[in-house]
Amino acid sequence: MQLQIKRSMERVPGGMMLVPLGLGAVISTLAPSTPVFFGSFTGALFAGALPILSVFYVCLGSTISVKSLPLVLRRGGVLLGSKVAVGVLAGLLLGHWLGERPVTQGWFAGLSTLAVVAAINDTNGGLYMALMEQYGRPEEAGAYSVMSLESGPFLTMVTLGVAGLSAFPWQTLAGAILPLAAGILLGNLDRELREFLGPAVPALIPFFAFALGATLDLHRVWRAGLVGIGLGLGVVAVSGAVLVVADRLAGGNGTAGIAAASTAGNAAAVPALVAAANPAYAQAAGPATVLVAASVTVTALVVPFVTAWWARRTQGIPAVRE
Repeated sequence: MQLQIKRSMERVPGGMMLVPLGLGAVISTLAPSTPVFFGSFTGALFAGALPILSVFYVCLGSTISVKSLPLVLRRGGVLLGSKVAVGVLAGLLLGHWLGERPVTQGWFAGLSTLAVVAAINDTNGGLYMALMEQYGRPEEAGAYSVMSLESGPFLTMVTLGVAGLSAFPWQTLAGAILPLAAGILLGNLDRELREFLGPAVPALIPFFAFALGATLDLHRVWRAGLVGIGLGLGVVAVSGAVLVVADRLAGGNGTAGIAAASTAGNAAAVPALVAAANPAYAQAAGPATVLVAASVTVTALVVPFVTAWWARRTQGIPAVRE
């Protein structure tokens, strides 16, 4: 007897990413001690998103032709610049009304400039690459090597105008692009290596998706309430609209723009880091952490469905690939 597990997962938009991610989040929420209890390889799988993503980058890079590199840089740069511009605009508008402090009462209690900017500025790279592998091209997935520069508190600090923190270590810049560059080099030097590494790209997606899901706590969405859900939906709607336009202007059809309209898991750590650098944000950091964590979960659940809908609308891609 054969169960059509893979085909069933693919019936869900972005299912090869979303189903394992949801499974990891459920286990992490209901049984958070599972990695420690089992340890060894099982525990490593729960915390192994970055190593698996590194391998994913090498394999993905092997499928990218040197001739397509200008496209990778152009598309990645446009998406990065557009996302940062949305964050800057949100910072200017909300900063004018709220300043550094959060809303203290009413329906929007806990909302702050810090929470909104942190949620917008950092894209869920694993989700983006998985969706581009299914609905886009290798060059579009590789564009995240440029977009990864938004990871961490740097751009959020710059957006918020934190003085004296504009330096960005060259090692971090190099580390973000080295695995992809190594894959591109290997794939272009040896066609057999390209044929060997390339097929591993889709197989790696469920594994790093599960590991990413294991970092999500669904309780945080509940604690954040409607404000957290609204923040996540707002990130998808506002940044998604801008990124679709930017992607189309850069020669795409908008699918990559929607796939990038999410909040990365590590963005939840940004409010505390910003507050440590500038005490003016100390009061906002706690509520902002909860709201950003909610945005991580909401965008991870919503973006695959919106991306799949847009891809079918613009490319005629069927809901289920045979």
